[in-house]
Amino acid sequence: MIRNLIFDFGAVLVDWNPHYVYDPYFGDADKATWFITNICTAAWNKELDGGKPFAQGVAELSAQYPEWAPEIAMYHRDWKKMMGGSIPGMYELVRDFKQRGYGIYGLTNWAAETFYTIVNDYPVFALLDGMVVSGDVRLLKPDADIFYCLLDKYSLKAEESLFIDDNAENVEGARKVGLEAHRFTNAEELRTWLESRLN
Repeated sequence: MIRNLIFDFGAVLVDWNPHYVYDPYFGDADKATWFITNICTAAWNKELDGGKPFAQGVAELSAQYPEWAPEIAMYHRDWKKMMGGSIPGMYELVRDFKQRGYGIYGLTNWAAETFYTIVNDYPVFALLDGMVVSGDVRLLKPDADIFYCLLDKYSLKAEESLFIDDNAENVEGARKVGLEAHRFTNAEELRTWLESRLN
């Protein structure tokens, strides 16, 4: 029986997107996409999520691409502008399942030094019974250790827990440690799926 729901944060509970900074800066979405794909890459961002200090990450990348140093610096300086709103319908979904008695937890790949600057801006985070932030524990999804970290911290059983993430690799990583998992697309689809799965 599922007793706990575990949610990813970015693109599941809240909207985060570097295009919000770089599209207006470059004045061209394609140029911004090139920069994000080739300079401030997802792999580089993941190092920050894993605990590398932003100052160090920016300095290292700027040394590698000195011609892009001002734009790389923006990734840290203007980071908060990368935040959008809450994902539509997700506050209500989390609230409803919490009221029905499910344990509600969070598991995110997110740099600690940025996450805690916005955590109080989104009411959905206050609904959580607990969370593990990758930057705090220096572990990253989809590795098994970060899932075990959450389960151990809150004395949860994998077989009683269901994980929701928009990233297919993270969903598969959860399944490998015995969690049931579902790939997120939108709140309406998730609510329909949860109602059919849990009832």
